[in-house]
Amino acid sequence: MARTAKTRKTPAKSQQQGGPSDNSDFALHSLQEAFEKAKTYDASEDEMMEFYRQMLLIRRFEERAGQLYGLGLIGGFCHLYIGQEAVAIGLQSALDNDKDSVITGYRDHGHMLAYGIDPKVIMAELTGRQAGISKGKGGSMHMFSTEHKFYGGHGIVGAQVALGGGLALAHKYNEDGGLCLAYFGDGAANQGQVYETFNMASLWKLPIVFVIENNQYAMGTSTVRSSAETEFYRRGTAFRIPGMDVNGMDVLEVRAAAEVAFKHVREGNGPVLMELNTYRYRGHSMSDPAKYRTREEVQDVREHKDPIEGLKKVLVDKGKSEDDLKAIDKEIRKIVSEAADFSENSPEPEASELYTDVLVEEY
Repeated sequence: MARTAKTRKTPAKSQQQGGPSDNSDFALHSLQEAFEKAKTYDASEDEMMEFYRQMLLIRRFEERAGQLYGLGLIGGFCHLYIGQEAVAIGLQSALDNDKDSVITGYRDHGHMLAYGIDPKVIMAELTGRQAGISKGKGGSMHMFSTEHKFYGGHGIVGAQVALGGGLALAHKYNEDGGLCLAYFGDGAANQGQVYETFNMASLWKLPIVFVIENNQYAMGTSTVRSSAETEFYRRGTAFRIPGMDVNGMDVLEVRAAAEVAFKHVREGNGPVLMELNTYRYRGHSMSDPAKYRTREEVQDVREHKDPIEGLKKVLVDKGKSEDDLKAIDKEIRKIVSEAADFSENSPEPEASELYTDVLVEEY
């Protein structure tokens, strides 16, 4: 005689109130809808000129850094930000620099320049000089400026995301009204600690904006070959984190997206995940010949999607002359040249510097 199958009861979910899972009618409402209504930031002419100037500064600075690396004046690794300028400028121009914090990975020169930090001390850091912003001890990948609430510059892939969660927790604990902007790349998006941080940030409604700078190749592998889900802005869905899909080659679109995301976070709604689709023109680092893509592919992006040229066209359409914009380029080249000269003529750190900034206090 066949036995009657027992009906398996579904275990009751926790009855505790207040957690993110206590609403059975929950639906993930993406911020994309609000963003789509106004995808271009209504910038004033002065704002656009400043965006143009800042992006051009990053471009020319990084080009010169590449030259200094080739001359052997920059040692170790050096990851350039050429092509991704609109991301840092579009996002960081919307921050409250008195409250908010930023943390990123090892492609960090552009983020520091976006803060308006003196290019001289950044270039001096790249060349390992005492005058560098980390006294020459951080180099390309480990720059810090606690004065500007910039917490690195981290060489371990994805490690900065968990630290960003800690910064966001500090903002919430101290009730200072700030948020943390945590950058990472498409390669780091597959790291386990990223999802652990997503979980805690959503559970505790931490004020953090996770930013995936998707430059399409991680180190040297296309995202379609390394990631099962290539729509990275959807990666937070399981943790009830709304996602935003943004053109990271358009500084005005990036700024418009930042306005939506930052407002959501500041209103106490918890984290947001932004995917900034961008492109790096150089290899992963200066030692990478980038043979995994064609020259034609890179040239196509340069000709049709370059963030600086795109904004330049907008400015010209609004009446700015080519001579006005050439004058800015000339000024930027002079600033970068002075930064390079300053770094080359600055002394290296004293040997005693090895023993400073190791511990917070004496023990």
